[in-house]
Amino acid sequence: MPPTESGSVTSAPAGRKLEVYDPLGLYQPADRSRQPLRARWNPTETDNGRPRSPQRDAKKQSALGRFVSRYGWRAYALPVLLAVTVFVVVDAMRTRPAPPAADPGFGALSPGTAEAGIIGAPPGDGKFPADLPLGALPDGGEFAERGAGTWHVVPGTGPQVGAGTERVFRYTVEVEDGVDTTPFGGDAAVATMIETTLANPKSWTNDPKFGFQRIDTGEPDFRLSLTSRDSTRAACGFEIPIDSSCYNAGIDRVVLSEVRWVRGALAFDGDIGSYRQYLINHEVGHAIGYHSHQPCESDGGLAPIMMQQTFGTRNNDIAALDPHGVVPADGKTCRFNPWPYPRG
Repeated sequence: MPPTESGSVTSAPAGRKLEVYDPLGLYQPADRSRQPLRARWNPTETDNGRPRSPQRDAKKQSALGRFVSRYGWRAYALPVLLAVTVFVVVDAMRTRPAPPAADPGFGALSPGTAEAGIIGAPPGDGKFPADLPLGALPDGGEFAERGAGTWHVVPGTGPQVGAGTERVFRYTVEVEDGVDTTPFGGDAAVATMIETTLANPKSWTNDPKFGFQRIDTGEPDFRLSLTSRDSTRAACGFEIPIDSSCYNAGIDRVVLSEVRWVRGALAFDGDIGSYRQYLINHEVGHAIGYHSHQPCESDGGLAPIMMQQTFGTRNNDIAALDPHGVVPADGKTCRFNPWPYPRG
């Protein structure tokens, strides 16, 4: 029978030799000696013709081994993830912020506003060393050394703000003649700052006892007056090297130092807007009955609005000005704060 395809085997009748078509001579007859070898489990064992059944003493796997075999790389990742999770939880508990401190207080509210006298005058007797760093004036714009000693009312009125269940205070906004407010927006800008500050819910109207209303005619309960350096010193009682403001009940005038309005205070880190809000709230606080000043109450907390933050926010510094005053030299330092109710 003729061969078929190259390398293929054709069938043959019984008794005849099998023929292979192999034109290139690549095919070799089957030879058992060329069959794949099978390794013995025991190379020294003699072949007695019986089938071998290897019996290997396999080690019994431990629970850890079975776990690794079953889960593969995850067996190594899980302990690492667990360790990382524990670290994160412990670190979070160690670094979580402390609960917020209580709102700073204001001291005692006087039963009635003072009928005469200066409230919130600078501390001490007015005699300070010339090189006193406390209360130093920051660099900044120009201000009026001397005004005319008279004030004009800034036109404008507003609705009552605050419930005023016990008292509604009517006020005017005034600027001393001779003070040029153009560099900081003009008279209207001063009035807007005062009006919006007192209307803010973080201001005194947070207490329903108080209400405020801006007027520009008639007799007010007090006058919020932007005042030159010399006139401020005359109205507030001392000619001192520290520029400050006050409430003079004898003339029903909240005296706002124009020097401080322009320059601010070092404790406020250049935040002039916050300082102006502080200046308004602090001096109005005196006008509505909070006559006493306050120390820093909580080290690292917000300064009370009735703290003399113009002079700084460290009790030790203010105590140095007035060793017999209400502020102890206890080392506490606060952060500046322009509001009576900073979380209101």
